[in-house]
Amino acid sequence: MDWNERYQVGDTPWNKGGPAPPLLEWIQRRGALEGDVLVPGCGPGHDVRAIAAASRESLVIGLDIAPNAIKEASKYPTVGRELFQCADIFALPKPLQNRFDWVFEHTLFCAIQPRQRPAYVPAIASALKPGGLLLAIFFLNPWDPDDEVPEGGGPPFGVTKEELDNLFTPCFQLVEEFRPKEAFPGREGREVVRLLRLLR
Repeated sequence: MDWNERYQVGDTPWNKGGPAPPLLEWIQRRGALEGDVLVPGCGPGHDVRAIAAASRESLVIGLDIAPNAIKEASKYPTVGRELFQCADIFALPKPLQNRFDWVFEHTLFCAIQPRQRPAYVPAIASALKPGGLLLAIFFLNPWDPDDEVPEGGGPPFGVTKEELDNLFTPCFQLVEEFRPKEAFPGREGREVVRLLRLLR
């Protein structure tokens, strides 16, 4: 899939115009993500700005493979210490390796090809400091009711809890899991939030 072209023509159904409600629920209940935070697959940066606004001390870097996504994200006023960078999480630039206290994931895991998932886990791990945290919203059933399923079952792709356990256990410890009370319309009960700690 050409993500850059999708942004260029405005074909971005994953862009709901604001930060993920489960992220806002987390911040309201648990507080800000303190420290250096990476948001891979940040798109137009709504989640990045929500995290940055919650803690003016945190440096929040939004990463996306599509230059047009970064261009779109950069149009918004700065709310804190947020930055945007065009890069591939699977080829993370050295300055971004082993430097983050947190990774926040919302739209990337479900969008990549399932065959990329085994590589996704060490890619995320490579961004984190020892003992760093991954806060992730996973779509167990990602299709919005009005979405047309892409030909060939293209992204986003669903996932089971068992697959998540098998993929992440070698590198991460599951700290907490819950079903968010807040969600975009049509996604109620179809997401799970996991907090995972890097095992090194």
